[in-house]
Amino acid sequence: MSKVQAFCKRKDIEISLRRYGIDALGAMAQGLFCSLLIGTILNTIGGQTGLEVFTTVGGFASAMAGPAMAIAIGYALKCPPLVLFSLTSCGWAANQLGGAGGPLAVLFIAIIAAEAGKAVSKETKIDILVTPLVTVFVGVGLAAVIAAPIGSAASKVGDLIMWATELQPFLMGILVSVIVGIALTLPISSAAICAVLGLTGLAGGAAVAGCCANMVGFAFLSFRENRWGGLVSQGIGTSMLQMGNIVKNPRIWIPAIVTSAITGPIATCLFHMEMNGQPVSSGMGTCGLVGPIGVWSGWLAPSEKAIANGAVAIDPTGFDWLGLILICFVLPAVLCPLIGMVCRKLGWIKDGDLRLD
Repeated sequence: MSKVQAFCKRKDIEISLRRYGIDALGAMAQGLFCSLLIGTILNTIGGQTGLEVFTTVGGFASAMAGPAMAIAIGYALKCPPLVLFSLTSCGWAANQLGGAGGPLAVLFIAIIAAEAGKAVSKETKIDILVTPLVTVFVGVGLAAVIAAPIGSAASKVGDLIMWATELQPFLMGILVSVIVGIALTLPISSAAICAVLGLTGLAGGAAVAGCCANMVGFAFLSFRENRWGGLVSQGIGTSMLQMGNIVKNPRIWIPAIVTSAITGPIATCLFHMEMNGQPVSSGMGTCGLVGPIGVWSGWLAPSEKAIANGAVAIDPTGFDWLGLILICFVLPAVLCPLIGMVCRKLGWIKDGDLRLD
C-alpha cells in the first residue's frame, strides 16, 4: 500500500474530491466556455447580422467542445505534455458518444484517461509511443463503452428537473435558483453542473436568476466596502471572491440566498423566463454577461438541447426584455442590499465583513 501511495505521489495522482470535483470540474467549464459557448455567441451574431464569418468561426469553435473540455481537465490535473495533447481524441469521442450528456461523459473519461497517462508517463524509453497510446486507448475505449450510458443518465436527470419545474414552477423556481446560485459562489462550477444536466427552459431561467442574484447581489451588497472595483469584479466576474469572507461569517450569504429565492419564482411564474441557449449559460449568471446573452440567443436561435425539449425561436416582446433586465440586474441590485440592511441592523453583518482583499 505504501508503494502505491509513493507512486501516486511521485506521479501527482491525487484521488480527492477537491482535485476531481472542484479543480477538474471548474476547468471543464472553462473549456466549454472557450469552445461551445463562444461558438454559440458567434453563431447568434452571424445569424442576426448575416455575416458568414461569424457563423463559420462559431461553427468551428463549437465543434471543438469535447477536446477543449478534456484538455482543460488535463491541465487542471497537471498532466505532462504528451498526456495533455493525447486527451484531444478522448474528449472528442466522449462528447460525441455521450450525446446530450456529453460533458459529464467527458469529465469522467478524461479524468481516468489523464491519470492512466500520467501513470505511464516517462516510465519507458519509448515514452513518445507508450504515453499517447495508453492515454488514447483508455480514453477512447472507455468512451465506446460508458459514454452513452453516462450521457443518457445525466440527460434524464436534467430532463427530470426541467419537467418538475414545468409542473411546479414556484417551488422548483425557488429550489433551482437557490441551489445553482449557491453552486456559483462555492469553489465548484455551476456552469459545468448546468452543462452536465443540460438545463434549459424554465429551469435554465431559474438557474440564471439564482446566479445573477449572487453575483449582482454581492456586488451591490458590498459596495460600501469595495466600491466600483468590487462592483465590477463581482458583478461581471464572480461572487466566488466572497468565499473567504463567507467562511469567516456565513451569515453574509443570507441576503444573496434570500434574493435568489425571490427572483427564481418571479422568473418562472411571472415572466416565464426561459434560458434556451446553451445549457452552460444557465450557470454563468452575469459573468461576462453570459447568462443574459444565453437567454437572448435562446430567443433567437435555441440550442439543440432546447429544441429537443420543444423550444422554438421567438420574437421577444417588451415584457420578455423587462423580465430579463429585472431578473438579471435590477432586482438583485435592489433586493440584496435591502435584505443586507436588515442583516446589518440585526448585527449579523458588520462593517468590513464583505471587504475583498
